[in-house]
Amino acid sequence: KGIHSLEEITVLPKGWRQQIAGIPVGRSEIAHTTVAPDKTTKLLLRLQDGQTIETVGIPTSERLTACVSSQIGCPMACDFCATGKMGLRRNLAAHEILDQVLTIQEVMGRRVSHVVYMGMGEPLLNRDPVVQSVRSFNTDIGISQRHVTVSTVGVPKQIPALAQENLQVTLAVSLHAPEQSLREQLIPSAHHYTLDQLLTDCCEYVQITGRRISFEYTLLAGVNDQPRHAQLLADLLRHYRRQGLLSHVNLIPYNPISLGTYQRPNSVMVQRFLQELEDHHIAATVRQTRGMDKDAACGQLNTQFNTEFKAPSR
Repeated sequence: KGIHSLEEITVLPKGWRQQIAGIPVGRSEIAHTTVAPDKTTKLLLRLQDGQTIETVGIPTSERLTACVSSQIGCPMACDFCATGKMGLRRNLAAHEILDQVLTIQEVMGRRVSHVVYMGMGEPLLNRDPVVQSVRSFNTDIGISQRHVTVSTVGVPKQIPALAQENLQVTLAVSLHAPEQSLREQLIPSAHHYTLDQLLTDCCEYVQITGRRISFEYTLLAGVNDQPRHAQLLADLLRHYRRQGLLSHVNLIPYNPISLGTYQRPNSVMVQRFLQELEDHHIAATVRQTRGMDKDAACGQLNTQFNTEFKAPSR
């Protein structure tokens, strides 16, 4: 809709223009820009209080997707994710989430058509600003809620709470393992939120919203990418399908991080895993990797950067 200023965002209460929960309102500064050969563009943004976040623009010929952050850092500490190594610094306000999309549009010179909350942070630990920003993307910028994806590793009580918000977004649940012990190894917070609790909440989400859930599954070589893992995953999803679960599996070959010890599986293993799911009548696809060589891909965002780079002017 041609919105270029936070002051033009009508969904935000007027008082937010001065200060929101102690966070000053204003545009971020681009501290560094990295462009991958496929034109995926990662921006390091310096916020009004001096904190930094990363956000990514992912272009194709048909669309421009903004991968936005919802927190500075992340408390979930997933073992294979660069953001999880940072810990949590603070939540982002709704206007700081909106500003990421406005900035991507300015830098890339085209309209953002899709938004995924798959940048830094756990969106459901910052649910109110995330929900407010989703509504503003639609009301003020003209991005359909059906073109918005909210990702979560799962937070107790928050998936049913999101369902009650009456949004038309896609919910993406980061599963990453088909059995509880392995999931706890990869995602420490899973100790407090079992697979049964998570998938029961997902069934409730589907019942309330009528919308299919996307299960994200990062393939780690030799860890969770074997045929038996695919069969366990298929059995798990078929069990909850009988309880009303509508789902699709999105396979993500691991994107290496500097502090990580995991390896990316080869294409043969990825296709073998996919075929195993399809043989068990589980809808699944393999996500195309974008921006991996510039640390702009899924799981690679971290605000460490080369301070010798000069921030470009807007």
